[in-house]
Amino acid sequence: MKSVEIYTSPLCGFCQAAKRLLNQKGISFSEINVLADPARKPEMIKRANGGRTVPQIFVGETHVGGCDDLFALEQAGKLDTLLAA
Repeated sequence: MKSVEIYTSPLCGFCQAAKRLLNQKGISFSEINVLADPARKPEMIKRANGGRTVPQIFVGETHVGGCDDLFALEQAGKLDTLLAA
């Protein structure tokens, strides 16, 4: 299974929803809190091709996008395939 990284902020409801989905599916992930570690935000923006909002989710080197994008992959049945690829 590919590694999953999620850039978050503790005040973000979309971040909580994305983490909840990953936890429900039993997918382990590393969380980068850009509020607690603001030096990581430029890294997130660069990796996300200019995306400045949280969450920004990555599966391996693939930029998934935000919470809505993660849920869309799950609804389309493509999240498990992406994780396994």
